[in-house]
Amino acid sequence: MKLTNKQITVIFKALCDENRVQIFRLLQNGEKCACKLLEAMQCTQPTLSHHMKILCDSGLVVGRKEGKWMYYSISPEGTEIAVNVLRELTKVSDSGECCCK
Repeated sequence: MKLTNKQITVIFKALCDENRVQIFRLLQNGEKCACKLLEAMQCTQPTLSHHMKILCDSGLVVGRKEGKWMYYSISPEGTEIAVNVLRELTKVSDSGECCCK
């Protein structure tokens, strides 16, 4: 799957905020209810919603609604895509040619 530059930036934008990294780490132990994330983050509900929207839009996190509660978890598919994109972006190929000739 070839992603556009815009799609790639959405993925990495999700991880360039300290709060979203903290949320991602909280989710490493499994699915969490938004109320548990709110307790751990000690932020307001609108702030958490903002961060969760960015994480979900990136594909790294998925949410599911059960009754009136939202539950969030890390998306294995989304994280695999992010790892592959990072691997692709950081791959150095030596063509043997100097760019200055």
